[in-house]
This record gives sequence, structure tokens and C-alpha cells, in this order.
Amino acid sequence: MKYIVILGDGMADYPVPQLGNKTPLQYAKKPNMDYMASHGIMGLVKTIPEGLAPGSDVANLSVMGYDPCKYYTGRSPLEAISMGIDLGANDVAFRCNLVTLSDENDYSEKCMIDYSSDEISTEESAQLIETLNDQLELPDINFYPGVSYRHCMVWRNAPHDYILTPPHDISGKKIKEYLPKGKDAGILLQLMQKSYEILKPHEVNIDRVKRGLRPANSIWFWGDGTKPSLPSFYEKYHLKGSVISAVDLVKGLGICIGLKPVNVEGATGNFNTNYKGKAEAALEELKSGQDFVYIHVEAPDECGHRYEIENKVSSIELIDRHIVGRLLKGLEEIGEYKILLLPDHPTPLSVRTHTAEPVPFIIYSPHSMQNLLLNTTGNIIQHTHASSYDEIEAKKSGIFIESGHSLMDLFIKG
Repeated sequence: MKYIVILGDGMADYPVPQLGNKTPLQYAKKPNMDYMASHGIMGLVKTIPEGLAPGSDVANLSVMGYDPCKYYTGRSPLEAISMGIDLGANDVAFRCNLVTLSDENDYSEKCMIDYSSDEISTEESAQLIETLNDQLELPDINFYPGVSYRHCMVWRNAPHDYILTPPHDISGKKIKEYLPKGKDAGILLQLMQKSYEILKPHEVNIDRVKRGLRPANSIWFWGDGTKPSLPSFYEKYHLKGSVISAVDLVKGLGICIGLKPVNVEGATGNFNTNYKGKAEAALEELKSGQDFVYIHVEAPDECGHRYEIENKVSSIELIDRHIVGRLLKGLEEIGEYKILLLPDHPTPLSVRTHTAEPVPFIIYSPHSMQNLLLNTTGNIIQHTHASSYDEIEAKKSGIFIESGHSLMDLFIKG
């Protein structure tokens, strides 16, 4: 038996007036997802435990089968591990976005114009991060270039008591109320303020402005944490696995649990990514002896943050056509398989950030699918097959997995 997880980051949403008060999942043309819904088991799963922020770090940890209340130690360490950064026990890693802030003289009066600096290219951002390493000289602090606007800062032997806000949560807002707080937070603020002085006149940004693009004129810290300690996926499930993602967070989480990271040419972590390439890579991994593949697609989440209604619908349709459809065809040659399809969390267009509501999931297999599930009290639930994969139909099923990390046990062990 082969096991495949297809995770459409942030696919779940609220009804959208511009879509006839349908959610993007309801509105999108997605025949392959709908086919699995009508022939598999669909329900809702709560991936964000009470008391934890609804981030992709917590949610993907949960989907992979690990209780975030027990294992979560912060977002950025997972990204650092993916980037090959060696973290000590007392080191704190921070996500370091390259953002676009407005031009007020007082740093605290600026507004968050764009958390991604118009999705700055990896080549341009690498030059900016290199400049910061040269000019922001503080002991035990180093910057590491990542992909597009997503980078990492590591503070060796640092305190770990901060209140930091993700920049995508404050799009269009004045940053004053969201600047770093906590012990030694003044050092973080100092770095951010100095970065503006260095980056605004940088030749990369001068060229971007000439081309009509937003400048990456400041860094923004968030997602701090320390190195996690996780049991391997093989220990838990006795399956050899791979992770396919263009996002360092998910790739790093996979590495932490012993999954093989697979890089796909043209995979970007945004809407314009190599959807088909991810499906082809997954099939190759399974043909080469892997038992489990975790495919992560960031596009719907990015569209939710950026309030791109048409692109969010299109990203779901592209996942359906080039990933779900390709896998359903290609897996026929491999043998018995099961697919788990779900978002990690909602990223509603109306709020442009993550929320913690339960998300719709499908478990599908043409070989060993059962129509019965036990609810949390041990009673049998008769599952009625749905005609559409979406939030509303999933709720109608009556199936609800309250502890998100137990869904992987249900998927693999039955």
C-alpha cells in the first residue's frame, strides 16, 4: 500500500460575495477532488489545538501526525533546518521577511504595504541579505538567504521571550502596535530600523522601483523558536517517506521527522509554481521504493493573504488538474494506494490571514475503502458520499476529527 497526502495550503475559506456567496472550493471546477469525495470518506478535522496560533507550522505538524501541544517549539527553526543551518540547543531562529513599508520618517509610523515585497525574486533578495550580513554587525547574529521574501536570522545563545507578529497579519496597517516586544526586543527593533536605512537606497531596490515593483526596504522578524525534537515518521508508522514542498517550513518539518526532501524545478511557493512537476516527482518517489509522499502546495494560501479571489479559485483548479488528476492516473500503474486530501488551515480572503476553523478532508482509496467510521464515543457513523469536496458538504457528513494529529493514524492504520 502506498500513501499520498495532498495538502493545499489555506484552501478552506468563507463564502465570498464575488463568487455568488460560495467558497472558493465550492466555486472551483475540480472534478477529480469531487470524484474522490463521492467515492471516499469526507469529514472535518481540527488541525489547530486550542491555545495555539493558526499557523502552517502548527497545522502541518498536526497533519503529519504529531501533537503540536507536545512537540511545537516555533516556526523558524523548521525553516532553518530546511536551509541546512545547524542550530544549537540555546539558539533562537527567526523568520526574516523582506517587506515593503511606507515612507514615513518615523519607523513606528510606517504601514505594512506588502509582506512579500511583490514576491521579490530569490536572486535579488540574496543580494539584500548578503548586504545586511556585511553591515549589521552584531555578535552571535547571522542572516541566511532563503527563497523569495522568506529568510532566516539566527541569534546564538539568545533569550527566548518575544511577542512577534506575522507581517501578513497586518497588511495595510500601521506597524506601531506590532513591533517586537519582550526581553531584548529592543535589539530586534534596532536591526529592523537599521535595515530600512541600508535597504532603501540599495541598488537592487532602486532598480525594482524603476521597473514599477515594490522595494524590499525593511526586514521583519517573526516565528521565533528553538530546535525541536521529534520521533521519526518511520518509528511511528514504519513507512519510508518523502516530502515535496517549495516552502522551507514544510520541508524542514519533513526533514525533522526523517522524510526525504525532494526539490522540484520551477516550484516557487506561490501561485506561479510547477504543479505538474510535484505530481511527477511524487510518482517517481513511490516507484523508487518510498511508501509515503507528502505533497504541499502553497499557492491557495498566498492568494488568500493577497486577496486574489480569481487566483485562489484557479490555484484549486490547477491542483485538481495537474496534481490530483495526474496522481489518480499515475497511481493505477503502482498498485494499491490511499490518498488524503486537505488544507492545513483556512486562509479566508475576507480576513487575509489564517484562521483556526476545522478543515474538510477526504480519505480515498479505490482498493480498500470502507464506508464506516467510528465517532469519538465508539458509535458507528454511516458516511453518505458527497457530490462535492468543500467545507459545507464536509460538515454535512457528520464526521469530525477533533484531534488533528489522530487523522494520520486513521489514514494509515485505518
